[in-house]
Amino acid sequence: MTSSASRLGLGFGFLASLGVLGACSSSSSPSSTAPSSARPSGSSSSGGGAMDGADGGTSPDGASPTTGESPDGGGAPGAVTLPGGGGYTAPPGPPDFGPNVLVFDPSMGNAAIQSKIDAVFKGQETNQFGAQRYAYFFKPGSYSLDVQLGFYMEVLGLGAAPDDVSITGAVRSMAKWDQGNATQNFWRLSENLAVTPSASINSANVWAVSQATALRRFHVKGGTNLFDPEGGPNDWASGGFIADSKVDGTVVSGSQQQFLTRNVTMGKWSGGVWNMVFVGNRGNPTGAWPASPYTFVDPTPAIREKPYLTVDGSGAYAVVAPTLAQATQGTTWESGTAPSTTIPIDQFYIAHADKDSADTLNAALAAGANLILTPGVYHLASAIQVSRAGTVVLGLGLATLVPDQGTAAIAVADVDSVTIAGILFDAGAKESPTLLELGGAVTATSHALSPTALFDISCRVGGAAAGLATSCVTINSSDVIVDNAWLWRADHGNGVGWDVNRAQNGLVVNGANVSAYGLFVEHFEQYQTLWNGDGGKIYFYQSEIPYDVPSQARWTHDGENGYASIKVGVSVTHFDARGLGIYCYFDNPVVLDNAIESPTGAGVTFQHVVTEWFKNAAGSAIDHIINGTGAAVNSSNAGATTPN
Repeated sequence: MTSSASRLGLGFGFLASLGVLGACSSSSSPSSTAPSSARPSGSSSSGGGAMDGADGGTSPDGASPTTGESPDGGGAPGAVTLPGGGGYTAPPGPPDFGPNVLVFDPSMGNAAIQSKIDAVFKGQETNQFGAQRYAYFFKPGSYSLDVQLGFYMEVLGLGAAPDDVSITGAVRSMAKWDQGNATQNFWRLSENLAVTPSASINSANVWAVSQATALRRFHVKGGTNLFDPEGGPNDWASGGFIADSKVDGTVVSGSQQQFLTRNVTMGKWSGGVWNMVFVGNRGNPTGAWPASPYTFVDPTPAIREKPYLTVDGSGAYAVVAPTLAQATQGTTWESGTAPSTTIPIDQFYIAHADKDSADTLNAALAAGANLILTPGVYHLASAIQVSRAGTVVLGLGLATLVPDQGTAAIAVADVDSVTIAGILFDAGAKESPTLLELGGAVTATSHALSPTALFDISCRVGGAAAGLATSCVTINSSDVIVDNAWLWRADHGNGVGWDVNRAQNGLVVNGANVSAYGLFVEHFEQYQTLWNGDGGKIYFYQSEIPYDVPSQARWTHDGENGYASIKVGVSVTHFDARGLGIYCYFDNPVVLDNAIESPTGAGVTFQHVVTEWFKNAAGSAIDHIINGTGAAVNSSNAGATTPN
């Protein structure tokens, strides 16, 4: 990686023709959410792996999962479909989350908990391509701990609000294992708790991460560093995502090259390298592009937050699914409980990688169940078929799906309000046409009132093992919300090479009015992102062109050198992209003509685009930012930006 370099921009006239010289914000409108009605808290009791103990905490507030569904599983015209429902009831007894979900209670004692989590972290700190997966559940109460996250680890508070689980010490991601280099600190999540940083550990909570990471419903009672100031001489970091969270003190971005914060309340923000995007926040920094690398989108146009687990005082688990909200600013939880639906745990089939198959998962779905995938690697002989509106599929500990027979891992029908969250999709040895498919074909059906949403998903082709996929994610349904996704053709690890881990595209969007908050797409052999649907939105985009292009002759098409990172289809008339960083680090002297290719109508806008050339092959370059305009990046000019 390189340091920030001087930047040049696109011509004024071209940007004016695209309509990108206007203000970088959306107009405010009143907040609206799906209606919900009160219900009693859910059913049965405690469950989990080692260290399970006494119950404690407060009851989650919620609403019944009424859906207004039609008999075929689609939403009735004009009705709102809420997550959950389905009519499934699990057998009686406590939920079994398996041995790799560790459930903690304050009565266990801090020393005993610390010993357990230290042992897990020791095994996961450098375990980048291993098969082990872990989730920690912290029941409501107060703890004094140093919770460190390595690969494939998820830390969850089980309270109704983040402050119900309070940890004094740290919940942190460091990079000492790689001399301070956090650019490979992937696959780790933390949600729904509060941390008070302890000066004996770090003066601020350290969250030094890159792609496939998230903090959600997270309250830092102090400051946060987004890089590792203690890890060593190479204190780089390369992208991350924080949503629906609060930092009382200062967020110091340091060496972070790009970052997205969405619906975050901050005391202060300091720093920035190339591409820092702030959507629906409170406490944003000041500064204007391109002198400052900041993009502001206010308010958040439309979002529903990721579902989260809770446990009440009687030990009853449930999943709380927030409903769709419009024009939001700041968190959902600082001033009370946001509208949501509470789904009792007995409406979930709880899956285990050592026991379950595609057949058992599909049988549960056919019976009306929602799914919880406990930590592990699931090998699938066929696709998991999600056909019921409102279905929630929630992964724990970065649960991983591998389609072994050349199918998708998950295929979602064109229905309302499906949730896919916290899952790593890993390509198998037989080529899959796509790993995650939403909607079997493009239709005119609108899901604007009840959109399907993807939260914290990651797709990988190669790295753990050689894999093949034509694309990672294909979206044919309309109105889908993508909230933090990393789609990656591996550039290191196992089974890596131009003719080994073949994959054409990361994301293919054919549906209308699809929105992405935090889209990371890297190293695919053709277009990283192919967007054919009208009315699309991208707020924060990070993309690296493939390193390993063998020669220019093997990377040309239709008289053009290379494949743009984003290709917007010629029939698209409305498209809004803000805060985009596209980078190259070529192993060979190859050239990409354009970082972006797009129609030039007034309704198609790109705001705040940066390209960077990382020192490697002499003679390599990105010649233009968009459509033959904009400065080149190469050995003579490492960085370029649009003027607006």
